[in-house]
Amino acid sequence: MSNSKSKSVKSIKLNIRQRRVFSEQFKREKVAQISAGEISILSLSKLWNVSMNSIYKWVYKYSPDHKKGTTMVVQKDSEATKLYELQQKIAELERAIGQKQMVIDYQDKLIEIASRELEIDIKKNFNPGL
Repeated sequence: MSNSKSKSVKSIKLNIRQRRVFSEQFKREKVAQISAGEISILSLSKLWNVSMNSIYKWVYKYSPDHKKGTTMVVQKDSEATKLYELQQKIAELERAIGQKQMVIDYQDKLIEIASRELEIDIKKNFNPGL
């Protein structure tokens, strides 16, 4: 009876991931690609089946621009510069709107004069759907 039980049990093969070690050169290349924006950390993680935590460790170790624990300080000068740039953009957009409004006013006046000269109501007879 015990013989029949052992024959009916299928052997289960475990999928054990082998330990891999990446060379320093490989890590440096991948960090350079991340810094250049050629690949994202998530993509690299999926492509090579490496945890994102490990990749962040590589970035902190091999990237001159990204160090663990660095803090970005926003200074008043940079805020003032951003504010000035936004004000310039607003002024540019207001100028563009003003120019468009002048064109619209000109066209309205032209239609009014043409209607008076031709003695027909162009606005009333205009059908944009045709």
